[in-house]
Amino acid sequence: MPEESESKKLFDRLKEATANVTQMTREQVGALQAKKELWQAYADLGRKTAELAESGAVSHPELSPLVERVKELKAQLAAADEDEAPAPEADETPPESDEG
Repeated sequence: MPEESESKKLFDRLKEATANVTQMTREQVGALQAKKELWQAYADLGRKTAELAESGAVSHPELSPLVERVKELKAQLAAADEDEAPAPEADETPPESDEG
């Protein structure tokens, strides 16, 4: 019966290792979720700060270049959107003339 005892010990060690890995994974997932939420909060803060700075409700010398950069990027995106918009299709056949 020593085989059963060794098997049980091995099984118990595997169970413990699995539990440890599961716990570490949960902790890492929790940390990643917190980081994701922090980045989202920074993005929301930045967006709101840009809106307030553009409207004149907030001003600070350190914000000015950042707000200008946001404006430049928005203009670039707007120009790119205009370039990608389909051009109105021209009628290929000329209108019929009443002359003639």
